[in-house]
Amino acid sequence: MAEVTYYGADWCTDCRRSKAFMLKHDVEFVENNVEESAELAAAAEKIAGRKNIPVIQFKDGAFLVEPSDVDLQAALAERGLI
Repeated sequence: MAEVTYYGADWCTDCRRSKAFMLKHDVEFVENNVEESAELAAAAEKIAGRKNIPVIQFKDGAFLVEPSDVDLQAALAERGLI
């Protein structure tokens, strides 16, 4: 499993913001566009327990749903990824 796995969609404002934050900080992540398949959407929902995106999952099993940039930064820093 990658250090960071991202589930989102291009139309989603929060998804674009979180993805841009990770790209800006050179965070390597696996991107899963939930619009591409029902399986990816179901995987994101299973992790989060709800349909909201983005879902950002870490290798240690922790995850964030619709995180603010502050929360995303804290989670990435806690894991030494930024």
